[in-house]
Amino acid sequence: MSVGNNRILDDPIQQFKTWYTEAIEVMVHEPDAAVVSSIDDDGFPSSRFVLVRKIDNEGFLFFTNYNSDKATSFAQTPKVSLTFGWLPLQRQVRIQGTIEKATREESDEYFFGRPRGHQIGAWASPQSQIINDRKILLKRYEEITAQFEGKEIPRPENWGGYRVTPTVIEFWQGKPDRLHDRFRYRRINDGWNIQRLAP
Repeated sequence: MSVGNNRILDDPIQQFKTWYTEAIEVMVHEPDAAVVSSIDDDGFPSSRFVLVRKIDNEGFLFFTNYNSDKATSFAQTPKVSLTFGWLPLQRQVRIQGTIEKATREESDEYFFGRPRGHQIGAWASPQSQIINDRKILLKRYEEITAQFEGKEIPRPENWGGYRVTPTVIEFWQGKPDRLHDRFRYRRINDGWNIQRLAP
């Protein structure tokens, strides 16, 4: 099976990495930005952008506050979708899968590689909670900055990674006359079934 003049790879993670690399090469803005969608307390779909920071054979990792609204929805219904859109390349990738917390080691590794200001921000922001004034957030940031002056900043227990383990990955390539290329990988036991879809 092929898309355009290129053969579709047997492994969707490798296919994703190929497209991701090409998005970087043409300087797509924030190529690791994806919309993650979950189900909220009221049973409604809830979507927001996250930055996917690691892609490996097991899935897709991003990092956030474990007390956020999205984290609550992940705990209640651990089934999500991720959508990447690389519009300059006329490409979209949709991923369905299950979500779980990353390991402590994965969360620590990413946290300690972040800029110091980002580390302080993780401590300062009560993500998704109502605050009366932005000044409260800025004051908290200043307090955390002073608290850890001259020290290594530890990772907050309520901050870390999530891994999306894909069960379905669909690739979409825009083509003239709306005769787009669509192909879908569906996990079957330990392998993948590939199907071409009409646009």
